[in-house]
This record gives sequence, C-alpha cells and structure tokens, in this order.
Amino acid sequence: MRKILVVEDDKFLANAYRVKLSKASYNVVLVYDGEEAMDALQTDKFDLVILDLVIPKKDGFSVLSEMKKNDTWKNIPVVVASNLGQKEDIDKALELGANDYIVKTDFSITNLVAKLQSLIGPTS
Repeated sequence: MRKILVVEDDKFLANAYRVKLSKASYNVVLVYDGEEAMDALQTDKFDLVILDLVIPKKDGFSVLSEMKKNDTWKNIPVVVASNLGQKEDIDKALELGANDYIVKTDFSITNLVAKLQSLIGPTS
C-alpha cells in the first residue's frame, strides 16, 4: 500500500485528506507542523508528501528545501497544497522541487486523489 505524508496544520482539512485518501486505499500519516514532518521523514518511508506552506515551527518552504537536499528524500514527489496563490510562491515551491502546486481554495480533494494517482500510480 502506498504511504502518503500529509503536512497540514488545519486539523479539519487534514482529517478530510485522511478520510478521502484512505478511501482511495492510501496509507495516510498526518502531521501538523514542519518539525513533525521532518521527524516523520526520518522514521518512515513515504511514496508522496502533501505539503502545506504556512505551518508552525518550520514552514513548508523549509521542509521542501531540506527534503530536496537529502539523498534519502529528494526523489519523493511533493504536492504543495497551500492557500498561497501568488505567482512568486508557486514559482518558489516549484523551483525548490515541488512536483505540483495546488491552491486549496480552487481545488477539490477528489481532484487531488486523481493528481496523486498520476504522480505515483494507483495504490496496488
């Protein structure tokens, strides 16, 4: 089963991701800040990371930058899911190595599942 790390400080939204992704047969691990994200990466293997940018303790840009500099994590696909919709933020995330960028207010979780499947394939 493919494992997805969801880094999202909005607990309601994080739980919505977990429910929808679990129904699509993904194994989902939720963390709520950047430090928890780094801890999770060190202790587990993930097929994909869904990363919010505005999170406590260590922002998503820092998490993404550290991931892409680390040989163990640099090839893990990252989908940034943020309310930051400015071109500069999108460009910065993509330059740091994000595979895709979605603006949460413009996107449904159902569409997110389809996007994940296009990046890492179905769950089997």
